[in-house]
Amino acid sequence: MHDLDTHEHWIETADGRLYARTWAPRAGAAGSPIILLHDSLGSVALWRGFPAALCSRSGRQVVAYDRLGFGRSDAHPGRLAPDFVSREADTGFAAVRRQLGIGRFALFGHSVGGGMAVNCAARFPDDCAALITESAQAFVEARTIQGIEEARELFKEGAQRERLAKYHGDKAAWVLDAWIGSWLSPAFASWSLEPVLPRVACPVLAIHGAEDEYGSPLHPALIGRLAAGPARVEVMAGVRHVPHREREEDVIGLVSGFLEGIA
Repeated sequence: MHDLDTHEHWIETADGRLYARTWAPRAGAAGSPIILLHDSLGSVALWRGFPAALCSRSGRQVVAYDRLGFGRSDAHPGRLAPDFVSREADTGFAAVRRQLGIGRFALFGHSVGGGMAVNCAARFPDDCAALITESAQAFVEARTIQGIEEARELFKEGAQRERLAKYHGDKAAWVLDAWIGSWLSPAFASWSLEPVLPRVACPVLAIHGAEDEYGSPLHPALIGRLAAGPARVEVMAGVRHVPHREREEDVIGLVSGFLEGIA
C-alpha cells in the first residue's frame, strides 16, 4: 500500500537475532502500535497482507516479528521449555519493545500467539492498552490434540514440508517439532491461561472461528470470563482457525472498531 512506510529491523537478543517488520501510515500513526504475535507455524511473511491492511484501516503502526527459531530469525538453540508461552513476554517480546522504543502498545495474537499475548498483557499491565486474541487456545482441549494429531499425519507429505521450508528454511523441521512435540507432550497437558487471565486489566477482544479445528468456542469464552478488564467475545460462524485470512475484512473491521477511542 503506497500510503504506508514499511521497514525491516534486526533485534538483538542473548540467544540470537530476531527479524521484525513495521508498517506505519505516512501521514502519521494515531494511538498505540499494534504488535502481532504469530502462531505455531507462523512468521512475518505468513501474515501476508494483513499487517498492511490493519495499519491502513486502524491508522496505527503495526509491528510483526519472527520468534526465535521461526522465519528469518536465528535458529533456536534447543527445545522449547514447557513454559514457552509465558516466557515469550520476557524474551523476544521484551527485546522487540526495547529496541524499537515501544512504550504503550496494543496486542494481536493468533493461536499460540494469542496465549503469548495474554501473558504479555499480564506481564506489562501499565503499558498494555488493549488485547486482541484470535483463535487462541486457553487450555489443552481434546479437539486441540485431535487437530494436531491430524496435522502430524498431513505433514508427513513432502509437499507440506516443502511449503513450511519456504518460510522457515532449514529450521522447518524444528518448527514442526516445536509445535507438535510441545502440545502433545505430557508435561504440557495441564497448561492453561486460567492463572494469568485475572491479571489482564486492559480491554479484551477474543475472536474465534466456530469451526476452529484446534479449539472450540470454550476458549474465547474462558478468556472473556476470566480477564479482569472489559471483554468482548466474537465467535465467527463458518470460520476455522485463521479468521484473518478467511474473512480478513471482517476481522480488520472488528479490530479497528474495538480500538477506536483507545489511546
